[in-house]
Amino acid sequence: MSHSLFTLTILFFTLSSFVTSHSPSSLSSSSSSFSYSQPQPSSSSPLISEWQSAHATYYAASDPRDAVGGACGYGDLIKVGYGQATVGLSEVLYERGQICGACFEVRCVDDLKWCIPGTSIIVTATNFCAPNYGFTSEGGGHCNPPNKHFVLPIEVFEKIAIWKAGNMPVQYRRINCRREGGIRFTVTGSGIFISVLISNVAGHGDLIAVKVKGSRTGWLPMGRNWGQNWHVNALLQNQPLSFEITSSDGKTVTSYNVAPKDWSFGQTFEGKQFDT
Repeated sequence: MSHSLFTLTILFFTLSSFVTSHSPSSLSSSSSSFSYSQPQPSSSSPLISEWQSAHATYYAASDPRDAVGGACGYGDLIKVGYGQATVGLSEVLYERGQICGACFEVRCVDDLKWCIPGTSIIVTATNFCAPNYGFTSEGGGHCNPPNKHFVLPIEVFEKIAIWKAGNMPVQYRRINCRREGGIRFTVTGSGIFISVLISNVAGHGDLIAVKVKGSRTGWLPMGRNWGQNWHVNALLQNQPLSFEITSSDGKTVTSYNVAPKDWSFGQTFEGKQFDT
């Protein structure tokens, strides 16, 4: 991969964290080391779409501790359990953030020189690869519409292709996600503004609706703030919180009294999980 292409890839991609995975018991742990932890598809999953054509490039972070962020709002991916097996998507695939949390299987095709035969990777959508209209979609604007483009950490890219391949033809398909443990709800905000980051979602992985309920309220619809951050203006302190979430396939999971009465901002709670 040429130096100029690598530089362009960095400019197009809002970096997210590509770090080690964790078990549900280590929600507050941290690490600066890199390891590859690939999520697994559900063997009973009904969601396996047809293979479609796209392209993929890669990026390499100089220091994983400097690569915390991402357009889906997950922040430090070690704390939400996604590890390095993550991907930034071009505008056509990103769906204004609704796709965040979904899983894709990606394989290298049509290049006997650079592809690693018989391999594929499974990655979670955690970021957005922004268009760069200073270039045409064929001449460097890899993430410009109508291109379907994946930006991968180099450690993941090298599972399916030699790094020198550069802008690599690939095929991809949506699959169900299988996660360890329950769905996680990280509550932040201040006063009556409540924001909840929802992560570790199995099944389709992406959400279309979220509701919250206190012991003294009915079910309150939450709005999508950005990515998988959802918000509501309500006085919910000093009452246990329940959540109802709906994924893109229309399935709903309700977790009652996930947060105790004495919950506080900045805490993460674990609820029920979608069957896979």
